[in-house]
Amino acid sequence: MEEEITCSGFFRASVEDTVSCLDSFQASGWWQFILGNLLEAFYNIFYALLNPQLWLAWLPFINAPMDDLEVKQSLMRFIYYGASVEFFFVVLVIFLIVTIIGFINNRFMWGCVRGLEGFANIVGRTAAWAGLLMVLQQIVIIFMQRVFAVSEIGIGFGVTFTKDVSWWSEELKFYNAMIVCLCAAYTFVQGGHVRVDLVYSAISYRAKRVIDMFGSLVLMVPAAIITWLYGWFFMWRHLVVPNPSASSSLDRLLTQARAVRWNIETIGFSPNGFNAYFLFKVLLVVFTLMVLLQAVAFFYRSYLEWKEGPESEGKFLDKDKIGDPTAELAADIH
Repeated sequence: MEEEITCSGFFRASVEDTVSCLDSFQASGWWQFILGNLLEAFYNIFYALLNPQLWLAWLPFINAPMDDLEVKQSLMRFIYYGASVEFFFVVLVIFLIVTIIGFINNRFMWGCVRGLEGFANIVGRTAAWAGLLMVLQQIVIIFMQRVFAVSEIGIGFGVTFTKDVSWWSEELKFYNAMIVCLCAAYTFVQGGHVRVDLVYSAISYRAKRVIDMFGSLVLMVPAAIITWLYGWFFMWRHLVVPNPSASSSLDRLLTQARAVRWNIETIGFSPNGFNAYFLFKVLLVVFTLMVLLQAVAFFYRSYLEWKEGPESEGKFLDKDKIGDPTAELAADIH
């Protein structure tokens, strides 16, 4: 009698379990692999929620010494599962549940649309102020450097934050990255992204909504997932050592946990330049998350507008008033 092969769940602890799961996948077929992971995702959700110490115990020790092995292992679990198959199916199950409820109750789905689009608008409108800050800081740098010929600039009341002029100059790139990463979803909500309407502009209203639904799930979501898989480990390789690898098993990462420590990137391009480039890696992950959430919101909106007809187009859409008729017309066209 053949021994039944099973996968162990949210905290798989050995290479043998991983190999068994792969063998099971090859023997039983891809559909059983997907169905099995979907069912296992329900267990993983509740297990993770009921045992947060297994993957969140490291939070009080951010950039601080970690002496407890269990704390180090919780960090390694968090890193591993942040871009794992298990986490993918957990997110997929949550999406499917919310979507099914939304299909049954359209008011609930409209609420999701308003919440997700509102979140994108709040983050984007807040991050957009970085543009003004970037201009003002550049003016101060030029003024202090050319008029007073100072080598350092300090700001603060009581406690002064002082850095070399080159540090402030290089920091301007971070403001630019904030605008690009945190305002991308906001710009999408506002209709500010450029699109080529060779086919889109010549088809019916409902056909447009079908294309929108297709594009959000087939184009936006896979692109966001691929970027997340790359950006997640790219970020952590600049935060901890030994460097975690996307190809490492959980068992290997738990073994490395004995030696893990914080090593947050503080190397700049110049001796006195901006030394917090790890923030760019964090922005990449945040950008991917916001694009993924906006893809879901766009799919929900497209479905609801397809179902309810042209009278629901732009329903609950919170768009900015530009004040320029030409610019507003261009935004409406896009």
